[in-house]
Amino acid sequence: MSTEEPAPEVAGDDAGDVEMVESAVPASTAPTHNASENVENVNGTDLVVVEVQEPETRSSFSSYLMSPIVTLIVGSTDDGPSVLTAHQALLTQSPYFREICDAFDEQGSLRSIELVEFDVDAVGCFLEYLYTGEYFPKKLPGQRVLESSPSIPSVDDTGEQLLKHARVYTLAEKFGVAGLKALASSKIHCINSTSKGEIAYARYVYAYTQVNDTTIRAPVASFWATRSHALRSETEEEFKALCLEHPQFGYDVLTRVLDDKLKRERSEKMHPSSGSHRKRARNSSGARDL
Repeated sequence: MSTEEPAPEVAGDDAGDVEMVESAVPASTAPTHNASENVENVNGTDLVVVEVQEPETRSSFSSYLMSPIVTLIVGSTDDGPSVLTAHQALLTQSPYFREICDAFDEQGSLRSIELVEFDVDAVGCFLEYLYTGEYFPKKLPGQRVLESSPSIPSVDDTGEQLLKHARVYTLAEKFGVAGLKALASSKIHCINSTSKGEIAYARYVYAYTQVNDTTIRAPVASFWATRSHALRSETEEEFKALCLEHPQFGYDVLTRVLDDKLKRERSEKMHPSSGSHRKRARNSSGARDL
C-alpha cells in the first residue's frame, strides 16, 4: 500500500485539472556505472554495455620502405647461396621473421638471416607477396586461370609448375603467412599437368607436408583414386615406387577407392535399376571357385 500523501489541488479555470509534482532524485544518490558494467533496463533486465575498440591503424607503405634492410642468405648450391634483401617492417608480418628480428640490436648490428634450407625461387615469391599481395604468375580475376607467359608451358609435363606453388605453400606454412598459403593452394588447382607431373608433385607433397594437412594432401589422393587408366598405361611403375616410398600415400588412395565403392553400393541399394544386370554363372570344370 502506498504511504504517499495525495498531491494538493491547484486553483485554476478547470478545477478538475491536477498538477503532478515529481520529486527530484538527489544527484548523490544517482547510480554510477563503469563502461564494462551491466546497466539495468526499465523492465528489470540487464543491458550489456560493450566497449568499442578502436580500429587498428594501418601503416603507410612508405613507412615500410623506411625500415631497416635485412639480408637473407637463401639456398645452398654449388655456386653458393643467393643473397636477397627485404625491408624489416614487411618481413615482420611473418611470425617466423618477427621473432628473429626482435633479437636484432637496435644499435646497428648486422641484420642477416640464413635460409639455406629454402628454395630461392620460393623465397622470391614470398617477398613478392609481401610487397604486392601476389606473386607470378597471377590469378586472373574471377577465373580459375593463371596469367600466361612464354616462360610457362601450357601443360606441365615435368611437374615443375606444380612444384613451384607447392614449395610456396610449404614455405608459407613455415613462415606463418596464411594468406600466401591459401593463394598458393588455389594456384595449384589452376595447373594443367600430366600423370608424370602429378607423380612428381605427389612425391613432394607427401615428403614435405604434415600428415593432417588435408588441404593439400586430400586432393592428391582423390586425383589418383580416380586415375586407374593412367596407372595402367602411363605411370604404373612410378606409382608403385611412390607407394613404397610413402606408404601413407598408398593408404590414402586406397581409402578413397574403397569409400567410392561403398558409396556406389549404397546408391545402388537405394536406387535399384529396373532391369537385372546379373551375369549368368559360368560353368567351367577347370575354374576354381573364388
